[in-house]
Amino acid sequence: MNDSTDNIIVDTATRIFRDLCRPDTVNAAERGEWPKALWDALEESGLPLAWVPDELGGAGATMADGFSVLRVAGRYGVPAPLAETLLAGWLLARAGITVPNGPLTIAPVHADGHITLRSDGTLSGRARRVPFARNAGHIAVLVRRGGDPAVALVAAAGLPISQSTSLAGEPRDDVSFDDVVPEAVRKAVVDQDLLVCFGAAVRLQQMAGALEKILEQSVQYALDRSQFGRPIAKFQAVQHNLATLAGEVAAA
Repeated sequence: MNDSTDNIIVDTATRIFRDLCRPDTVNAAERGEWPKALWDALEESGLPLAWVPDELGGAGATMADGFSVLRVAGRYGVPAPLAETLLAGWLLARAGITVPNGPLTIAPVHADGHITLRSDGTLSGRARRVPFARNAGHIAVLVRRGGDPAVALVAAAGLPISQSTSLAGEPRDDVSFDDVVPEAVRKAVVDQDLLVCFGAAVRLQQMAGALEKILEQSVQYALDRSQFGRPIAKFQAVQHNLATLAGEVAAA
């Protein structure tokens, strides 16, 4: 991929989010309504499986392309498991598992989530605070098979899921995998530390995008809002705070 391709991908994502990720969409999602139109448009564009090679059902985009899309998603506060599906697709692809269509998520996302593959082919264990588990069609699960890591593809339908939410109102659910038979299991070239670190990099892209938008809105508000006969952007204290925010955005 080249810079031109990257621009096409970012432009596509921006257009979808601008048209279908309005404030009412975000508010409805926080009330538990699935953003179907938004997700359908994302799937049609191929963006959720950007990190999956063509031969495994994906778009075969670069890592940088996916990160660019996530940063745009952060700017719009996308209330759908785009990041989770990208990450799950990456994990499944690393194990050579064909990636299914539909929203995906991953487990475990915390170090205390230990999921094992028994000798009879069933799973054992629980994972807490799994993002968008209730909305996912499948979950990419990092398991232990003997002493080695493996990746399992698990259908989410029928799994015991205890629902909760994050501070942002997004689904964060506890999932039990006891006695579940995965659809596929392959040896992993990814361990828990790598998955957690890569997951942190994914979240950072969303956070950086959100911070960019916050800075943009804050500067515009300071220019538009007047007090004592002049825009508040003219006051030194406000300028200082905006400069501090700009520094934090640059650091992110």
